[in-house]
Amino acid sequence: MCIGVPMQVIRPGAGYAVCEAAGERREIDMRLVGDQPEGTWVLVFLDAAREVVSSEQASLIGSALAALRLALSGSAEGIDQLFPDLAGREPELPPHLKIQLPPS
Repeated sequence: MCIGVPMQVIRPGAGYAVCEAAGERREIDMRLVGDQPEGTWVLVFLDAAREVVSSEQASLIGSALAALRLALSGSAEGIDQLFPDLAGREPELPPHLKIQLPPS
């Protein structure tokens, strides 16, 4: 399984770009998504950009990865802050699963 990491293009080039995430800069292969301008967010797998994402998507993915790191460390402290849209409410089934429930 590959985990995509959102990275922002810092210095574009022909077929590659220097991208940054969490203070780390790496040269990323851009051939699958095409050359992108500075400031563009891309989802990176194994040093290759696979998808162009919005800054909002990059933030959501970054939060999910931070939550995964917390869970793997054995700590759940702070996870609610990473998912404010889910914290403090009852979970709900999506509509396509609700219709499969037996009548109450």
